[in-house]
Formats: sequence, C-alpha cells, structure tokens
Amino acid sequence: MALVNGNPVDAVADHGGSLGRASALFPQAPLPWIDLSTGINPHSYPLFDLPATAFSRLPEPARERTLAEVAAATYGAPSAANVVSAPGTQILLPRVAAAVKPGRALVLGPTYAEHARACAIAGHTVAEVRDFDALFSADIAIVVNPNNPDGRVARRRDLLELADKMRSKGGLLVVDEAFMEVGPLDERMDGDVGRGGLVVLRSFGKFFGLAGVRLGFAIAAESLAARIHGELGPWAVAGPALEYGIKALGDDAWQQAMRERLAADAARLDALFADSGVEVGGGTSLFRYVKLPDAPALFETLGQQGILIRNFIWDETALRVGLPGSEAEWRRLEQALAAWATRRQERAMEAQP
Repeated sequence: MALVNGNPVDAVADHGGSLGRASALFPQAPLPWIDLSTGINPHSYPLFDLPATAFSRLPEPARERTLAEVAAATYGAPSAANVVSAPGTQILLPRVAAAVKPGRALVLGPTYAEHARACAIAGHTVAEVRDFDALFSADIAIVVNPNNPDGRVARRRDLLELADKMRSKGGLLVVDEAFMEVGPLDERMDGDVGRGGLVVLRSFGKFFGLAGVRLGFAIAAESLAARIHGELGPWAVAGPALEYGIKALGDDAWQQAMRERLAADAARLDALFADSGVEVGGGTSLFRYVKLPDAPALFETLGQQGILIRNFIWDETALRVGLPGSEAEWRRLEQALAAWATRRQERAMEAQP
C-alpha cells in the first residue's frame, strides 16, 4: 500500500467543497448553504452562449491549439508548445509525478493533499517538509505557490535555484500556481520552464469561478509537454471547456477588474474577522487563513448556521475561509460571527476566577 508520511494514501484526501458532508455534519443547518470552504471565486466569469457544435462534435484540434496559444500568452509561457491542456489539474498530477522514476518526493507543506497522494500512487516515497531547503534532497519536489491554505509565497529566485538542482540530477520541481492569478505575478515561474527540471501547474476554475468546467494546464519544457499531451490522448478537453478557456483567458479587462474586486472583498472579510476578535494570519484574496485555539468552536458554530468553512485534520487550530458571493451571504456571515464572538466573550468571563 502506498504511504504518505506513514499513512495510507487514501487517508490523505481531505477537501472542502462537499455540501453533502456539510449536511451530514450539520443536519439541522438552515438552507441554502453558504459554502466558504473552497478558494473558488464566487464571482464567476459571465456565462455565454456556445455553438451547438461545442456539444455535438468532437473537439477540433485547431481549437485546442488556440487554447494553448491563449494560455501561453496569459501565463507567460515560452510558447503554445510548452502548454498541455487537460480536464483539470487533478488529471495532470499523477502524470507529472510519473515523469520522474520512483524516488523520493518531498512536498513543502502543509498544503494541498493531492500532490502527495499522486506521488505515492506513482511509486515515490513521499514526505511533507516544512523547510524549503529540505527540498533540495528530493528527486521530485512540490511547491504550491502561493500556498494553499496559508498563502505563503516562495520567491522565484529560490525556485529557480531548486529547479536547477532538480535538473542537474534528473529530478523535477513541480510548482502549483493554482492561485497565482491573485498572487505576486513577478514570482510566477511559467516563463522559466524551457530551462528544464520544472513543471508549472495552472488551474482555470478557481480564479474564473468555473470549477465545473474542469480545465487546467501543465506548462513544461516542450519534450515533457509533448509526452504528457500524448498520454492524455485526443479530445482530452471537452468542447465547452475549450470555448470558455479561450474567451476567459483572453479577457484581460475582466481579469484586472476581478483582481481589484477580490482584493476589496478580502479586505472586507479581514475587517469582519477583526470585529469578532479574530486576526487573519494569511491567505490570498480568494481565501483567508486564520489560526485560533477555539477554531473547532467557530467551525461548529458557523456550520450550525449553514455556513461551511474549511477545517484541517492536521491542525485543529487552523481554518480557511472563502469569500461570500452576495450581500445576503455577507449579512449571514456577519451575524453568525457576531453571535459566536458574543458567546466567546461570555465563556471567557465565566472562566475568570
């Protein structure tokens, strides 16, 4: 059985976004649920009419090439030949992990659990490390940048040094930039993949708020990109996903306006937590990261009010909170936080001698 840090690989999968799980935990919660447990943009890219052929015909290779060209321009990749389009980055993870013969995989954590799981399935011995320098001893090193869930940012100069080390010994650095659209763009690595020893992963659904479209990209040296593309085979990306990717990735005005809107929403969420006596310790403008001793009580209280946030099995004091998508959701969250803060203060006073 594949293990990660000594645990069975299946035990690693732990995600937000499941309203079925939320309903099981809090069966009496009022509806509709407010799902703040993911980092998916609640203000999705506008839906638009698609030609019937996007559904009735097999995807045309020419449209896939167009998507790769638009993605390369948007992300700063050297060329379309460096871009592999796939039905979500989740599909790419085990294929990227298998690009290196089984060895030692190190994941800079705590972070998204699926990287470790994919590496274990690919036959690597997997461990999570907290020190960036420890990654230099890996055969395959994984860094999520900005990190999920705490928003930690690794500097490009450090990642380039690590990629050079991986290349020198036939290894691989995998940089997951799923949230780089709301991160420091000067730290992105997409333009450096031609050096080798480096794969960058990009997610479409999070920033554009269209997770159900299932679209993601691997950006790599041309030879590795061609290998992954060949493994995926023809028609890997559905026709509707191709059309949404081409239009949304090419819409620079929408992207810039959305970055500004998300930054304002994140500041509003920080202020809401501050009013409740909670300091935000990190995150991105798509999610905020808090740590507090009574985090389980906050998770429980919000859940009972039909508001799902993200807790973690590896640290019960940590929470990740996404953005409300409407004024009604903001009001429900504000009321629930205020009620929790009042009860918290009352408990503190009762505990005083």
